[in-house]
Amino acid sequence: MSQQPAVAVLGLGAMGHAFAANLLKKGFVVRGWNRTRAKGEDLVDAGLHLAANPREAVEGADVVIAMLADGETTRQTLREAAPALKQGATVCQMGTIGIAATDALIGDLAQSRPDVLFIDAPVSGTKAPAENAQILVLASGDRDRAQAAEQVFAAIGKGTQWLGEAGASSRMKLVVNSWLIGLMQSLAESTRLAAEFGFSTDDLWQVLDGGPLAAPYAKMKLGMIASGDYTPQMHLNWALKDARLALDAANEARLPALENIVDVWQQAVDAGYGEQDLAAVYQYLASQPR
Repeated sequence: MSQQPAVAVLGLGAMGHAFAANLLKKGFVVRGWNRTRAKGEDLVDAGLHLAANPREAVEGADVVIAMLADGETTRQTLREAAPALKQGATVCQMGTIGIAATDALIGDLAQSRPDVLFIDAPVSGTKAPAENAQILVLASGDRDRAQAAEQVFAAIGKGTQWLGEAGASSRMKLVVNSWLIGLMQSLAESTRLAAEFGFSTDDLWQVLDGGPLAAPYAKMKLGMIASGDYTPQMHLNWALKDARLALDAANEARLPALENIVDVWQQAVDAGYGEQDLAAVYQYLASQPR
């Protein structure tokens, strides 16, 4: 497919805004909608057609990206948009909305718009990678019919990993985020212990950097801790939401460490850290009496 598909982006928060901006830079026709219109107004001069509602946004779009806060919001928005979807359009659900909501959404579209191709496509990456088109798309669904979606994924990310039938990607995303959440909690506690022993974040990173434990993600979060600047790449309250989604979906699997993290992070959110980056859990821990 040589011609670029027209794209609609539903949800222009940090990630959706980055997707729309990168698509515009690469010459795509992009329509966008956000409940708070102001979040998309800065892209109008770059060519974004900012719609008043989801139905208007998806009219004529070959590919529709949904990047919304949670499962219920996503389902409601796509229910509203469904009658206006182009015949045979592709809908890419790219938020982290959990397994139950993803499966329900697949059922919604199968009933209301069986002509539409649904691609389950959450992403691995946060705000800065999204802005730099460096996210990894975790895609699942009928790849043989997904040429238009793959053009869009190539414009907003560094690669696409296909995982099978629609719904598989939302499951893998919970696995990946559970690992990330555990890493962040462990890093925060290890950094607290290092400080107790008189070591700086630089000291800790230099030791990690000398061996196989040198995750770039850890380096970035140590930088936040060192500077005290917790401008969110991933809000703590959204990370907590993802941890709860993983626990809800775990069925018979015991995840005691994740359960404990949820308890601690809920305390941090209650203490006012929810709108900061999840690395602010370090600051919360540092504020607590022994």
